Amino acid sequence: MKPYKFIISGGGTGGHIYPAVAIANELKIKYPDAEFLFVGAKDRMEMEKVPEAGYVIKGLWISGLQRSLSIKNLMFPFKLISSLLASKKILKKFKPDAAIGTGGYASASLLKVASNKGIPCLIQEQNSHAGITNKWLSNKVKSICVAYEGMEKFFPSEKIKLTGNPVRQDLIDIDSKREEGLAFYKLDPSKKTILVLGGSLGAKRINELIDDSLGLFSKLEVQVIWQCGRFYYEIYKDKGSGNLQVHAFLNRMDLVYAAADIIISRAGALSVSELCLVGKPVVFIPSPNVAEDHQTKNALAISKMNAALLIKESELEDRFESEFSSLISSEEKQIELSRNIKSLEKPNAAKEIVTEIERIIKNRNQV
Repeated sequence: MKPYKFIISGGGTGGHIYPAVAIANELKIKYPDAEFLFVGAKDRMEMEKVPEAGYVIKGLWISGLQRSLSIKNLMFPFKLISSLLASKKILKKFKPDAAIGTGGYASASLLKVASNKGIPCLIQEQNSHAGITNKWLSNKVKSICVAYEGMEKFFPSEKIKLTGNPVRQDLIDIDSKREEGLAFYKLDPSKKTILVLGGSLGAKRINELIDDSLGLFSKLEVQVIWQCGRFYYEIYKDKGSGNLQVHAFLNRMDLVYAAADIIISRAGALSVSELCLVGKPVVFIPSPNVAEDHQTKNALAISKMNAALLIKESELEDRFESEFSSLISSEEKQIELSRNIKSLEKPNAAKEIVTEIERIIKNRNQV
């Protein structure tokens, strides 16, 4: 049998790119001789990140509609036509056995053309509130892999497969790395460690909160690892002291998760999936500045199962100090949150998505 060919499209943000790469990596393990081609938007981060992961990528001239009145919107019809025509050429030349989309503008064009050509298509939705691209594609694709229950309100129920989001495999069994993590970050094992995550660029409101809470942390005698992001590092780097570490980046996420006792984090889809795997008490502070407020919806899906605390940015002044202090002082609450969030983990998401890809290819071959 000739080697399989897979075409994969997803981009615009890391939340779309990293699942796409994780799926490709899992397919490569299963089919070492397979050929891969990624398709992205020409000016977005996938054009850099995908080659770094070792895969070839072609760029389409495409972008999304701006929410505000913008001259850029006048170009959208031309970009859409261009990307659809380019997708036809790419598919005709590459002849894939399956097309996989993980969201983003480029995947809309590519998966639309692929599904119209009868190529088996699968999409993966990372969030609890489906993105515009995936909703638009859902009627034509063969399978829809999701990370949350209740996605029938967005997609045809018979196509849905609950797989979770692909996550880094080095986060599995981090409990065995706790001593190594404490040593790596030079932490005191007798003190609680608070890990603050705002993403690689940083989160302005979370950084302001942590800066305002330094007195509280000192009073509670906890140690803090504060990942403030590269945009904000120059502002906060001098705040570091004995019990406070300030980092622009954290390169060993497995070790910092292992060392942490409580985590304060945004609620992007991949962050939520990782934190389920990590199984530590989490305080989610979702960004309100994302499409359709999906971070709040992600965090709400976890917090309503008593698996994390959710504090909106608008509520931080009124709620953070009291709720954080209460959590620190209650070992029972920490254990409960840890147990509940750990029960939501999906460590085999990439393998299950690959199984779905195999199924849709097999069904096509049997037709």
